[in-house]
Amino acid sequence: MLAEIITIGDEILIGQIVDTNSAWMAHQLNLIGVSVKQVTSVSDDEQHILQTLADAEKRADIILITGGLGPTKDDITKKTLAKYFGMGFRRDEGAMEMVTSIFKKYNRPLLDINAQQADVPDGCEVIVNRNGTAPCMWFEENDKIFVSMPGVPYEMMYLMDDEILPRIKSRFKLPFIVHKTILTANIGESFLAKEIEDIEDALPVHIKLAYLPKLGQVRLRLSAKGDPEAILIAEVEFYAQQIMTRVRKYVVADEDIPLEKAIINIMKHEGLTLSTAESCTGGYIAHLITQHPGCSSVFWGGAVAYAYELKESILGVKQSTLDTFGAVSEETVTEMAEGAIKQFKTDYSIAVSGIAGPDGGTDDKPVGTVWIAVSSKDKTIAKVFNFSNKRTQNIERSASSALAMLLNLLKEDLHKE
Repeated sequence: MLAEIITIGDEILIGQIVDTNSAWMAHQLNLIGVSVKQVTSVSDDEQHILQTLADAEKRADIILITGGLGPTKDDITKKTLAKYFGMGFRRDEGAMEMVTSIFKKYNRPLLDINAQQADVPDGCEVIVNRNGTAPCMWFEENDKIFVSMPGVPYEMMYLMDDEILPRIKSRFKLPFIVHKTILTANIGESFLAKEIEDIEDALPVHIKLAYLPKLGQVRLRLSAKGDPEAILIAEVEFYAQQIMTRVRKYVVADEDIPLEKAIINIMKHEGLTLSTAESCTGGYIAHLITQHPGCSSVFWGGAVAYAYELKESILGVKQSTLDTFGAVSEETVTEMAEGAIKQFKTDYSIAVSGIAGPDGGTDDKPVGTVWIAVSSKDKTIAKVFNFSNKRTQNIERSASSALAMLLNLLKEDLHKE
């Protein structure tokens, strides 16, 4: 069973908003055994939408559409769908009741333009949107299913979870899709591929291996499709164990989690605590950690210390160190890391100080120069990195490198025990 996702809106194509809808829908469809053939973003242009619908109908069994269902003139999805299917319009009573109740709830006048939200192509089935005024519309044509949903993420998600996915599951006999993800660090994608080349070559045709690299990390995803589910799970686990045995020293986790979550899990299991001392990353490392539930048992807090004065007063960096070596130096970042452990009373710390850019560099310390230190109560490791002249990239790479360094120190300490 193949699906195609179409997102409609000029705001996506000019980069004003990021299309998170497609990624979320593709993941949910995959979980129930529906493969996404293509994801397409189109402008608010009738001919562009009509051509995209025609192309999608040739490729996929289920076409999911989001966006362009608002009450203003630039929202043309509904009219374009009516034209595509050769339908007129009707006012749907259920949709009208929902629109009326929403405006009544917020004590707002119901304008005619808002009432028109309940007007739908007369050949579609309406699925009431209980979280907004734009109804969801279900079309069936030539044994193909088209579903048009609002582009507002939480409205789309509720409709998918409560209505669309259950209907698809009950309507079709879907294959099982099983995934297994292995998170590795400190090995490049090409080197990793070489290490497991023979295992990959031995995979049966219904099991695929994907490499998903990201800033010092590579996720390996084994995917199997077929029936019965129990056999697929056993097969995927068999090959996953072969891979993990072969590259054990690089394996961080055998589940689909980011690096910082794997570190949290390790530290939580060992009863260890962590603090951060950040300068050029501006709290980004702390953000990565605190986005995960349960992090409070590991992460005690940290400092974002840009100014010399804060590095001195909060982290205990010596004024003489800053005057002699500068903020971006091995000496300063070492004192930041050791100061964080002393001040925040944690078992481990991460410290980062660098020149994120795009300006501020010098001949001996160009933009992209970043010093990172990780520290335990009896050991500190500091390392310099030379990244690019792109500020956002430098922040992300600094965070990823810092987490990888912490992981290495943790593994070293735990191995000694």
